[in-house]
Amino acid sequence: MAGKAQAATKAATGDTPIGPTGRPYQGFPTPPKLDGHGPARIIALCNQKGGVGKTTTTINLAAALAGYGRKVLAVDFDPQGALSAGLGIQTHDIPTIYDLLLDGKRDPHEVIVHTRVDNLDVIPANIDLSAAEVHLVNEVAREQTLSRALRKLTGDYDVILIDCQPSLGLLTVNALTASHGVVIPLECEFFALRGVAMLIETIDKVRDRLNPTITLDGVLATMYDARTLHSREVLERVVDAFGDDVLETVIGRTVKFPDASVSGMPITEFAPEHAAAQAYLRLARELVARGAVA
Repeated sequence: MAGKAQAATKAATGDTPIGPTGRPYQGFPTPPKLDGHGPARIIALCNQKGGVGKTTTTINLAAALAGYGRKVLAVDFDPQGALSAGLGIQTHDIPTIYDLLLDGKRDPHEVIVHTRVDNLDVIPANIDLSAAEVHLVNEVAREQTLSRALRKLTGDYDVILIDCQPSLGLLTVNALTASHGVVIPLECEFFALRGVAMLIETIDKVRDRLNPTITLDGVLATMYDARTLHSREVLERVVDAFGDDVLETVIGRTVKFPDASVSGMPITEFAPEHAAAQAYLRLARELVARGAVA
C-alpha cells in the first residue's frame, strides 16, 4: 500500500505522471464551443452524509462549466440553502424551489435567479423547503414533482446540477428521478465511505422503479490530503470498490473554499489561480470528456 501511495504522488509511467487515484494523470482537453444550447443533461450531486463537499462541488463545477461556455442551471435542493448563500443570493421574500414544487402550474422561469457568473443561473432554496416532503407525501406521482418542473427548462440549458440535501428521503428521490446521471462527492474519510453502499442501493431502486435511464457519472474524491496515510488509504479503497467510476480529478482540502463561500463567489472567480480552482476546471473538462456534459 505504501508503494502505491508513493506512486500516486511521485512515480511516472513513461512521461505521464501517476495521479492520486493510481491512474495516469491525463490533461483533459479544453471543451470545444457549442453551436447552440440544450437540451440539458440533469445531474444530481448526491450523498446522504453531510459535509462531504456536495454544495462546494455544485457551485464550483457549475461555475467551471459556465466558464467553458456551457449554460448552467444550479438547483438548490437543500433546505439549508447553502448553494444559494454560496453564490450570494438572498432568499428572503423571493420565490424558491419550494414554490415550484407546490404549484405545478407556476412558470419555473419566474423562480430563476441570474448570478454574477456569466452563463450560470440558480433556482434558490431556503428553510421553507423542509416542509416540502410533508406536502408532497399525498401527491399523485410525488417522486416526479421536480422532474415535471425541470422539464420546462431543459431547452434553455446545457446542464442542470441539483445540489441534494444530506438524506435519502423524498426530496433526494425526486432529484434522482429527475436526473440523467449522479455524481457522488465522497470525502476521503472512513465514515464517509461506509454509507456509499446504501446510496448505491437507493440509486438502483430508483433505476428499477422510477427512472430506468439514470447512470452513475462518477464518484468524486473530495477533501483529499496526500500528506495523510488515512486519505490515501480511503482513496485506494474507493478505487478498489468503484474502479473506473472514480473520477480521476481529486479535490484537495483547502481553507480557500470557506473564504470563497463567505464572499458569495465560486472559487474559480475568487482565486482562479489556486490549485482548488484548477481542480474544478479539470473536473469540468473530465465530465465533458466522459460524455456526462455536452
